[in-house]
Amino acid sequence: MPSSPLVLLVEGHNAGRDSLRPMLLKPGYEVMVVYTGAEALDWLQAQARTPDLIVFDASTMRSNGVRNCRRLRRSAELIPIIHSRASGEDEDRSAGADVYLERPYSARKLLNRTRALLPADSSREEIVRYGSITLFRSKRSVGVAGKGEFILTPKLALLLESFVRQPGTLLTRRHLMQTVWQTDFVGDTRTLDVHVRWVRECIESDPSRPQLLKTVRGKGYMLSIPAPNDDPA
Repeated sequence: MPSSPLVLLVEGHNAGRDSLRPMLLKPGYEVMVVYTGAEALDWLQAQARTPDLIVFDASTMRSNGVRNCRRLRRSAELIPIIHSRASGEDEDRSAGADVYLERPYSARKLLNRTRALLPADSSREEIVRYGSITLFRSKRSVGVAGKGEFILTPKLALLLESFVRQPGTLLTRRHLMQTVWQTDFVGDTRTLDVHVRWVRECIESDPSRPQLLKTVRGKGYMLSIPAPNDDPA
């Protein structure tokens, strides 16, 4: 059976009741706790198993943890990082984290962010593939060959799933508005157009010149993956 996701939790010695460990243990994750950025770096270098996620809880430390978090990012370029800061502390993107949270927050919010960053479990995840596109439904992310993996909002996930499940089919604006937004109103479809643009940013090599998700003028959109011998131009 596949092992549970491993989370490296960096928190202060005196975290006590504020420790995030109980929240992370609840869904069945393995949690390794260290107490300083230096200890986290040493642990990463010494262990054979790479953690699936690093949670850096600066809110339980004496500093904002930005410098230590940045060092972790340089050492573990491919491991997603959540940076948790104290209430009222300014968000500092130079920390290099993937997600920034400010205390207080609920266990649900932390776990939602955690699930979005963890790799998909193919034994429990429903996967929909079409060509170079792999949609992970439960995780709400899309993997694209040559581009990597992108986290999707619920509406983006529904929109992309509509296309991936019906490739080569013209999907009208009305159909997409009904499926994704549960409305028959198509007087203003700017929201749809914006979401289509965001989907293209994930799946297209050049979103400004889409080759996969094309506009059918006056009607809607169609997703089509060219055959290997097709001329993409």
